[in-house]
Amino acid sequence: MVDHQARLAVLIDADNSQPSIIAGLLDEIASHGIASVKRIYGDWTDTRLKSWKSTLLEHGLQPIQQFAYTTGKNATDSAMIIDAMDLLYTKNFDGFCIVSSDSDFTRLASRIRESGIKVYGFGEQKTPKSFIGVCDKFIYTENLRRTQNYKEDHTPKIKSDHKALLALVRNAVEDTTNEAGWSYLGAIGQNLINKSPEFDPRSYGYKKLLDLIEGLGEFEFKYSDPFSGAQAVHVRIKRPKRSYER
Repeated sequence: MVDHQARLAVLIDADNSQPSIIAGLLDEIASHGIASVKRIYGDWTDTRLKSWKSTLLEHGLQPIQQFAYTTGKNATDSAMIIDAMDLLYTKNFDGFCIVSSDSDFTRLASRIRESGIKVYGFGEQKTPKSFIGVCDKFIYTENLRRTQNYKEDHTPKIKSDHKALLALVRNAVEDTTNEAGWSYLGAIGQNLINKSPEFDPRSYGYKKLLDLIEGLGEFEFKYSDPFSGAQAVHVRIKRPKRSYER
């Protein structure tokens, strides 16, 4: 029996996105489900969008033409919102991926979630918090660029925000601790996203959540037997050693 894969509608604002993120974007989306619809919106008569041509062909993106009828008004946003609502009403999708750094999509994302459908937002770090906050998960496109390589000798960059990050992770561990005093790594990750949709280990230079938590140096880990068929990782805050344990 084949497991159900989420059907996703991918809607991209070409005016507020870059062709260089698309390969990483589609890889990221594939980890959440199948991109059943891949549409990208813009005024394709505008020479500023000519750099998109090869990317559209390579990745099978469907360009949607939207003329800029009035100066100062973003007709592209309106077209995306109308299409998104049409797709929502079909009830054929399990989630929407909205690719833009524009706060104009805040109400759209909120409306989709009100229907019980997941919303994945993608945008630059300049994206307003209002849009980020209404997404189930928000991924910064800076983390998707192909130029980022995570090597074994990669040195993470947890600097001035170390205390804030440590407090965030500690709270997530405490919120998900079981009766035995351990927290399941997957539950910790979901708790972090529930509190901060934009949380992403890659923003701190780590590829995976486990690597980030290990890098903080304040936690201990328990690994299930890899031969049991399903490896699980559990985490807890390090406990101070008692005198007789030294």
